[in-house]
This record gives sequence, C-alpha cells and structure tokens, in this order.
Amino acid sequence: MTVHASSERIDETLQGPVNTPATPARAVWKDYLELCKPRVVALMLLTSVVGVLLAPFETFPWSAMILGNLGIALMAGGAAVINHVVDHRIDSIMARTRMRPVAQGKIPVNRAMTFAAVISGLGFAILMGFVNSITAWLTFASLIGYAVVYTMFLKRATPQNIVLGGLAGAAPPLLGWTAVTGEVSGHALLLVLIIFAWTPPHFWALAVHRKAEYAQAEIPMLPVTHGDAYTRLHILLYTFILLAISMLPFITGMSGWFYWVCALVLGGRFIQWAVWLLRDSKPRAAILTFRFSITYLMLLFVALLMDRYIFDAFYY
Repeated sequence: MTVHASSERIDETLQGPVNTPATPARAVWKDYLELCKPRVVALMLLTSVVGVLLAPFETFPWSAMILGNLGIALMAGGAAVINHVVDHRIDSIMARTRMRPVAQGKIPVNRAMTFAAVISGLGFAILMGFVNSITAWLTFASLIGYAVVYTMFLKRATPQNIVLGGLAGAAPPLLGWTAVTGEVSGHALLLVLIIFAWTPPHFWALAVHRKAEYAQAEIPMLPVTHGDAYTRLHILLYTFILLAISMLPFITGMSGWFYWVCALVLGGRFIQWAVWLLRDSKPRAAILTFRFSITYLMLLFVALLMDRYIFDAFYY
C-alpha cells in the first residue's frame, strides 16, 4: 500500500462519517472528553509524572508537575481528537470504535478540529509560557508524529506502522523530564526506549484480537498482512527485547535492586503471556495479553518511583 493510496483514503475520511444516523444525538461534554481518549492520556501522564519525579531537582518542581503535565495532557488530547477525525470512516466500520462521537456524527468534523486546535494551542501556550520552550516544542513534535505521520500515513502504508510510529507515543517521560531540567538526558531517553519497545507487543496483541475488523477497514496491521502465527512470534520476540531494555535503568545506575527484581518479574510474566498467545493455549489470550501489557507498563514505572523514593536509602 503506497503513501499515495493512503492520501486518497484520508481524503475519503474527511468527506463525512459512514453509516451516520439521519438525526444523530446532540453532543454533550462527555463526547468531547471521549474525543481526547482520556484513558490513553492518563497512561501517558503516568509516564510523564515518572519523568518529572526521576529528573534531578533541588526543590520539588511544582510547575513541571502541574502546569507541565496539564500542557502535555491538553496537547495529547488534541492529537487524539485529530485521530478521531482522520479515522472516523474506519471507526464507523470497526465494532470497537463505531460508537465514537465523530464516527456517529454527534460531533461534526469541523467542530472536532476546532476543539483540537483550541486545546492543543492552549497546551502549547502553557508549556511555552510557564514551563520551557524545549518541552513545548518536543510535545508539539510528538503531536505531529502521532496525529499526522502515524495516523495519516504510516497507519495505512505499512504493517510496521506501530513500530515506526511508536516513538511519538513513547515521548511523555522525556517531556516530564525536560519540564524539570530544560534539557534532554540519557536517562530520560532510556524511559522513552522502554515504551518504544513495549508498543509493538502491546498493540499487536490487540490487532490479533481485532484482525477481522482491521481487514474490513483495510488497515494493514501485521496480523492482516502476515498472519496470526507470524504476529504472535514477533510479539514474543519483542517481549524479550523489552525485557532486555527494561534492565538498562539498573545497568546504568539509574535505579537499584528493587526495580531490577520488579522488571525481571514483570518481564517474565509478559513473556509467559506471549508464549501462551503463541501457542494459543489460553482462551482469549490476545486480548488478555493486551490488557496485561497495560498493567505491565504501569507497574514497571511505579517500580521505578518506589526504587527512587522508598528503597534508595537502603542502597547506601
């Protein structure tokens, strides 16, 4: 599938939602909240908060914690709204997404884009005015990476879409770190690398579960183009890569033994789920692996915080 073909589909999506009710229900505030993908943004903010709390500081960085995360959340929400708009044709086809506000016609495309522009602009202004410019521009780059590069092009162009586009979603811990320090650090990039390696097995597990819907929507996810067996094998391989990368904070001295043990246990459990998925030895293994991957990332980053703030005193 070429980028040119992708552009044609993007143009088609902007013409209007498919299967829209003749008289869609009137939008309420919850519909606008849903446009922002609050659960996804909440997970991103957890990793951003970890970036804030792991960055070096002398006095607690209240500005970075409150205003920094507010700006990041608003711009992440804006990117999510653009994703809803660009994908509303395929959203109306897939069972998982057909009730989204733009896909249903409850919120028109032009109104959704105005909403995206307002909250993204407000987030950028907060970061630029009250945090620092590097965080503002890195967050903007992340928005472009997700909303434009991934959603408009990579998602429809290659089965490696989630690998190539995963960097945008991996940025939040770096953004939290730069909100405190105003500079990019190697330790912050390690946190980005963890999420970057986590994204393919996380999303491919969902893609295996929703393979038929992606095929119907003509999205070249890996299970659609290469089959379930190939995808399941690569999920397992990526979990081994993720386990190795998750050791780097300990190896580089960023964390201590508590984090190392937690990363080893959590990584081993993720590998176990990937093996079950590969062998198809558990009912609903794909969606359960997807759900565990979310728990994995949350607990891994919580372990980093606990290592720093609870167990750090025991290492010396």
